[in-house]
Amino acid sequence: MLVLSRKKNESIVINDDITIVVVEIRGDKVRLGVEAPKEVPVHRREVFDAIHRNEVAAGEKTANKTDASGPSGDA
Repeated sequence: MLVLSRKKNESIVINDDITIVVVEIRGDKVRLGVEAPKEVPVHRREVFDAIHRNEVAAGEKTANKTDASGPSGDA
């Protein structure tokens, strides 16, 4: 993990097309702005984890339906 120190309005650039800017520092909270291409998903970690859990659960449901009906889809 790379650890950097930044002050308000300073930024970090990732791979030429993603910029993270320190927007505000208030007490123990830091507000960050993320500029990224539209095709690059940007989520808070808890949202990312929830999306991943939902995708895994949906995949398991699909796999269970396939297993129950057989490979040809005939039950």
